[in-house]
Amino acid sequence: MVICSCNSLTHKDVESAVAHGATRPSEIYASKRCKAQCGNCVPGVVCMLKEVRMRQRQAAETVAHAACLPVVVQSEALSA
Repeated sequence: MVICSCNSLTHKDVESAVAHGATRPSEIYASKRCKAQCGNCVPGVVCMLKEVRMRQRQAAETVAHAACLPVVVQSEALSA
């Protein structure tokens, strides 16, 4: 999906920039070597940035939580 038509900035570009450490809209534009021109895209970029960062945090929490779960061994496997 195109987020910024002036710069042909897509949701994939935003996701990639965040994956490479972008935490601010200006860093997302910089990753594509562009900047906001008309400004109509900025709210969309901010929304997408928040969404991608939230998904990253949720994924990290899931991994951290899974690492703390005990390993369950079925009793049949032990008796075999």
